[in-house]
Amino acid sequence: MAQEAAAPKASKHAQGDEHSHGGNLLGPLLCWAVVFADIGTSVYYVPGILYQTVGPLAGFFVFLTMTVFVLLTLKYAEVTYRFPQGGGVVTVAAQAINHWVGALGGMFILVDYFLTAAISCLSGMLYLSVVVPAIGPQLAGWITIGVLILLGVLNWVGISESAKVSLVGAVIAFISDIAILFTVFTHISFSAFLALIPEMFAHHSLTPVLFLTGFAGSFLAFSGLESISQLSPVMKTPRKKVASIALLLVVLTIGLTSPLLTIFSTLLQPQEAADPVLSTQLISLLAGHWGNILLQTEVAISASALLVFASNTAIIGAYHVFIALSRMEFFPAFVLQRNKLRGTPHYSIALATAIPIAVLLLVKFDINILGDMYAFGLLGAFTLTCLGLDLVRYRERKAARSKKYQVPAGFSEIGNGLLSTENQLEPTFPSTHQQDTLDGDTLAGVSRAQGTLSTTPSKLTNQQPKISLWSTINFYLGILTTALVMIAWSTNLVSKPLATAFGGTVAGVGMLVAYLNYIGHKRRGRVPVTITGVEGRLPGSILAVLTDRNGHNDAVIRTAINNHAFGKQFILEIQLLQGILLKNLRMSTPIVSATNSLQAAK
Repeated sequence: MAQEAAAPKASKHAQGDEHSHGGNLLGPLLCWAVVFADIGTSVYYVPGILYQTVGPLAGFFVFLTMTVFVLLTLKYAEVTYRFPQGGGVVTVAAQAINHWVGALGGMFILVDYFLTAAISCLSGMLYLSVVVPAIGPQLAGWITIGVLILLGVLNWVGISESAKVSLVGAVIAFISDIAILFTVFTHISFSAFLALIPEMFAHHSLTPVLFLTGFAGSFLAFSGLESISQLSPVMKTPRKKVASIALLLVVLTIGLTSPLLTIFSTLLQPQEAADPVLSTQLISLLAGHWGNILLQTEVAISASALLVFASNTAIIGAYHVFIALSRMEFFPAFVLQRNKLRGTPHYSIALATAIPIAVLLLVKFDINILGDMYAFGLLGAFTLTCLGLDLVRYRERKAARSKKYQVPAGFSEIGNGLLSTENQLEPTFPSTHQQDTLDGDTLAGVSRAQGTLSTTPSKLTNQQPKISLWSTINFYLGILTTALVMIAWSTNLVSKPLATAFGGTVAGVGMLVAYLNYIGHKRRGRVPVTITGVEGRLPGSILAVLTDRNGHNDAVIRTAINNHAFGKQFILEIQLLQGILLKNLRMSTPIVSATNSLQAAK
């Protein structure tokens, strides 16, 4: 009932939302462009960074980690349509584990976004210095600050516009990568290419310590995957299909370019890879060495553009995390405020832009220090997201095995495909104004068609759901993925002390702000409560809506409990408006519809 009433109201707010400005939502191609504009940039600086630690084995470790990256895309595609309100690791960890763990996950991903925005934009300006040698390191730093400010303005205009710009940059950069690979393969035979594989291991013994260090460090080559979960609110429906196609394109394009470019740029030009300055321009130098000055210039320009777009993607992700944390009342409410002109959250965008600028000034534009600080937040966010999704899947499977589990006829749990259904719908969130309210089902990652479910006896069935074979395979693959990511994160905590110190400090400050905000609400008589249900709306549930200081509240509760309509166990959900109280009470008394309850109370 409440959902039917909310749908038309929400649509009226859509015009003021920064995501749907102009009515343009993102399809698979635009989603691919935004994600590729983030992940695709790593190949421009990761080969040089990895070469300093693992030498010629850099390409091997990127290829090895590519397998884990594919497994991660399966989990992030599911996160996208399970949690269409966005928020990424914040929402997943909060609903699957605990709302404080969700806040911690938000701090982890913010650390990653801040450093991504800073290092990508700075690296882009350094690549531009290949074309304009007058741009030195110091001047490149100040230009970077100017570009970050412009990106903030672009996001103030709206995400749809910036996503279309990212599409142009992503397509040009991908074509440039293919042009480099084609040029190299025209100069070396296939047998010479195969000879590069044993050359990687010729001068290095693969010890357990080196294996773990290289495996953990090479995850940097795939940073940016988390941005797909932040695009959920602005993604066209059905999100499951859009996200799957977009991530398939990401896997194909990244898998084709990143490992090969890393192998060629490190093994075919070892002297440049060992140089602290030239190692930041390896891909452009590779194009010039095997091609010509024209290709080298084009690659430098396209690399610079794509790195700037990666910085833009990080800003988008950061301000969405700010919004998610503020909705959970961990961050102050002003973060959610929107300007009247464009309807965008200007304070969130300002924070997401200003903090990377502060980081650049703090390290004095030293890209090597930024690289050393990078390892903490990314893998921490990956770990919490994977663990949270595993818990959701486990509870869903447990519910499916329960003989008492009831499902509405014709409907199914959407996450792992536990049930087969002909007409499976998912909700559309046209506006973040609609998302500002806490909805137990959407926050739990369980979607349903609005206004289609009705808890009447004719629609209920005691049929036990069947767990499909793919669901079981996917579940255990997810556990394996979580274990591999946790190993990588644990390794980086030890091998990257600077990253641990910086990330721990930023996360600690963020958690302190969250705690102080929590205490502030508590002193004012408001305790933040996050709904942590992961099973979605249970059949036979009742919603009893109460208002503050209303004399009819007792009548509403009594009517809901004492009505003997169906004679079955039910869930009574009591919601107190003008407050933060939200309780689920399991009752052993007959079921009654929310509509009858409210009418009887009147």
